[in-house]
Amino acid sequence: MAVSFAANRPVDFGSDLDGFIRIFHEPAYLLLGLPFSIALLGILLTHEMGHYLAARYYRVDVTLPFFLPAPTLIGTLGAFIRIRSRIPNKRALFDIGIGGPLAGFVALIIPLTVGLSLSKVIPGIAEQGDLVFGTPLLLRLFEMAQFPGVPVSGIYLHPVARAAWVGLLATALNLLPIGQLDGGHILYAFLGEKTRMLTRVFLGALLGLGTYQLVTTDYRAGYSWLLWSVILFFIARRHPSIYDPRPLGRARAWLGFAALVILILSFTPYPVRT
Repeated sequence: MAVSFAANRPVDFGSDLDGFIRIFHEPAYLLLGLPFSIALLGILLTHEMGHYLAARYYRVDVTLPFFLPAPTLIGTLGAFIRIRSRIPNKRALFDIGIGGPLAGFVALIIPLTVGLSLSKVIPGIAEQGDLVFGTPLLLRLFEMAQFPGVPVSGIYLHPVARAAWVGLLATALNLLPIGQLDGGHILYAFLGEKTRMLTRVFLGALLGLGTYQLVTTDYRAGYSWLLWSVILFFIARRHPSIYDPRPLGRARAWLGFAALVILILSFTPYPVRT
């Protein structure tokens, strides 16, 4: 991404594989990717530390964050923490669940702002190359402030801004109100066992979105949502039961509304198209 951006050409992941060969001859070549990597890992770490610190506050046994390196287009499958003891009540569940998205969302604002200040205007560049990336609402609002009157297709995001884009995508995925995702925790804290049925409804909606995109677009963008709906069905559908009749209170209700706003600002129905 860094080399393509410097050369004012779209990212071509096929031909750019030559860069991985060059690394063996020039290890310093890796330094070009540090702005993207540091920004992305910083966002992911802040997100997980939001969960971690909230869990520690409630004396929940929890691990430090684990990062998942992988040969994906962004070099990672994200990060996670492992909770090793029961969450005592709904307020603790809510605070632990919302702590990550709030912290990660705040953390990505700086790389988003800095990355957009380094971005370029090249007509049509965003719809060229191997992949076309969707534009979440928050990113579009920032783009309109930085580049007034410039269409989405003409803005070439700097790698640091692309790291913030990945952070937005991760935030949106985590805030989906499904099972053991952060959004599922938040929803369970409000509605308890009613979320079991709602999880099925939201999984069905995700499945429907993927199917609709798959059969109605030339981009076959639905594969990503179909994949996520299957993964979530098998690994994150069921939520552990927590019995606690106490209400969450007005302050947490407002925070829950803030989480919904963050989901709307971060979500894009077409994250990546070919």
